[in-house]
Amino acid sequence: MKSIARFFKFQELNTDLKTEVLAGIATFLTMAYIIVVNPLVLSDAGMPFEGVLFATVLVSAVTSILMGLVANLPFGLAPGMGINAFFAYSLVLGMGMEWQTALGAVFISGIIFILLSIFKVREAIVRAIPTTIRYAIAAGIGLFLALIGLRSVGFIVSNPATMVGFGGITPVLLIFLAGFLVTSVLVIKRVKGALIMGIVFTSLVAFIVSLITVAAGGEGFVSLPEGIFALPSLEVFFKLDIAGALSAGMILPIFSLLFTDMFDSISTFAGVSEVGDFIDKESGEPKNVGKALLVDAIGTTLSGLFGTSSATTYIESAAGVEEGGRSGFSAVVTGLLFIPFMFLSPLLKFIPEVATAPVLVLIGIFMVKPLMKIHWTHFDEAIPAFLGLILIPLTYSITQGVVWAFLSWTVLKVLLGKAKEVPVTLWVIDAFAILSLVLSH
Repeated sequence: MKSIARFFKFQELNTDLKTEVLAGIATFLTMAYIIVVNPLVLSDAGMPFEGVLFATVLVSAVTSILMGLVANLPFGLAPGMGINAFFAYSLVLGMGMEWQTALGAVFISGIIFILLSIFKVREAIVRAIPTTIRYAIAAGIGLFLALIGLRSVGFIVSNPATMVGFGGITPVLLIFLAGFLVTSVLVIKRVKGALIMGIVFTSLVAFIVSLITVAAGGEGFVSLPEGIFALPSLEVFFKLDIAGALSAGMILPIFSLLFTDMFDSISTFAGVSEVGDFIDKESGEPKNVGKALLVDAIGTTLSGLFGTSSATTYIESAAGVEEGGRSGFSAVVTGLLFIPFMFLSPLLKFIPEVATAPVLVLIGIFMVKPLMKIHWTHFDEAIPAFLGLILIPLTYSITQGVVWAFLSWTVLKVLLGKAKEVPVTLWVIDAFAILSLVLSH
């Protein structure tokens, strides 16, 4: 125990083993929903649920443990929400690419992220992206996730007259509403593991309603799992297609993966570091941010190899920090707690889509909070931000939101005589954006 305390600097960080263990458990409970939600999202892209579940658990375990050992920070990692939606709905379903190629794109974006971290180029990219665009893209992804959740339960349906419309009252919709309201109450009351509890509650309600429907002569939509335990599935393990991801048409998708992952991570580091006072007094940056970003980049690379969308640091890590977690040992505990779930795929496959839809909508709500930081009266900033925000859900493409937000911001600055405000790095990014638009049509 003394060696653990010495390695993780318990005395220096004013913490102890018990506190770190409890903090690790708290972080795990708040982010464990990804074990079920990520395989369900990626299964829409044709990927096998069991294989993605194993990849999700393995990536989450390995990267969280690495964060603790390398950066000594109490941050948990897992495949990111928003990035998985981009993978499934923009790359695979939107662009029509094979999921193996999309995994190749994840792997390449991870390698680029590693190089940017090693050579410290990421700072130039961070400075080049307008802050308002970062806020808008994060919120736009949140709206996109909410749209996916509402569409999956028939709340929103296609309508030939109005494009979209209300799907009407159905048993599935009522189950969704029950789950959404109960989960919302748990979130509002700040109950640890609220999202996981919401998934379990909604699954049980769905199962009961399904049994009643079958008893009344109808067709059930939920069935009992065939078992509880099974060996991990290797259906997506090392199945990436790197060669297919190296084509010219993949430039912007790879950049979008890189952009989303990088800024999600940086925003998370900043937010959680503020909560736990992990800010370096001299530089003003989060402590060990370089090592933390390198671990995040390694996590993305491993994600492509193991068979899932990009891993990223989770803002839910703040739950562990609020429990007193100050060292990387809590991240190690979080990672270890993921491991048993790689043997529970038959049980977890039982969870229906209607049970995860409330979580998608609530995560969407969490992700629109940065909109409060945008100065909406500064129209040269607000107009590009709004385009990025609204085009992501309306075009069903994160890429389109990113592209048009960047391009409109640059063009408006030029037309207003403020071309000097456009960094050279952003001009390069704009060039890649235009190239991608040309190659995709």
